[in-house]
This record gives sequence, C-alpha cells and structure tokens, in this order.
Amino acid sequence: MHKIVKIGLIVISLIAFIMLFMMPDGDMPMSEAMGSTGITVMFALAYILLGIAVVATVVFGLKNVVSTPGGLKKTLFGIVGLLVLLGVAYGLSSGTDVSIEKMANAGIETTESGIKQVGAGINMFFIMIVVAVGLIAWGAIKKATGK
Repeated sequence: MHKIVKIGLIVISLIAFIMLFMMPDGDMPMSEAMGSTGITVMFALAYILLGIAVVATVVFGLKNVVSTPGGLKKTLFGIVGLLVLLGVAYGLSSGTDVSIEKMANAGIETTESGIKQVGAGINMFFIMIVVAVGLIAWGAIKKATGK
C-alpha cells in the first residue's frame, strides 16, 4: 500500500511539474488564461487531492469512532454540543444587523433570514473563541497552582 501511494504521489508531482511549464504568460488576458490547459489540469489535480483528503479523513475518522470503546458516545456528545451552541448563536442573532435596502442598493440580494444565518455564524465563532481562550486560561491556571 505504501508503495502504491508513493508511486501515485510521484505521478501527480510529475504531472504538476509538466503543467507548470504550460501555465499562461502574465500578459495573457484573464479570460484566456483561465481556459488554458495548464490551469485546467492544475485545478483538476487540486480537486482530486482535495477529494482524496476528504475521503481519507472521513473513512479513518469513522474507523476510529467505531473501533474505540466509547468513541461513538464521545462523538455524539460533541455533535450535540455543537448543535446546542449553534442554536444559542442563532437565538442571539437578530437578523436586523444590516439594512436589506442598503444591501440591495449595493447589488447584493439578501433576506432577513440570510442575515440572521450569517449573524449566527459570527456569534458561534465568537462563542467558540471565548470558550477556547477560557479553557486555555483554566488549564494554565490549574497547572500554575499545581492542583
């Protein structure tokens, strides 16, 4: 298996190296450059590698959850915790943070629901930052006091 992965990586590296020389020049118009073979193949390689990474992450993550005793229970606690946090963040967002008319005048079509969802994402991010900093501080204080 290790040998197959090594050979695959060498093949992908050689293809990328060859495509490097097929990249468009800097003076080529953007519309033509985006349609060039070099760019198209590089994007395809990036998508293939991203797909392999996602599949490997999901497969090995699920394998670890199933094979570890109590892994499924811990995973469900984590998922439920994130869903509760998302519910709190959504409840805290108002949906009136931005004027819909001003957004429409700027050429961005949006709704109050869309604004509320963006606000929920921002609130969730800030809540997670506060929790992370709090846990780091708690660990540092616990370590410093020796308890």
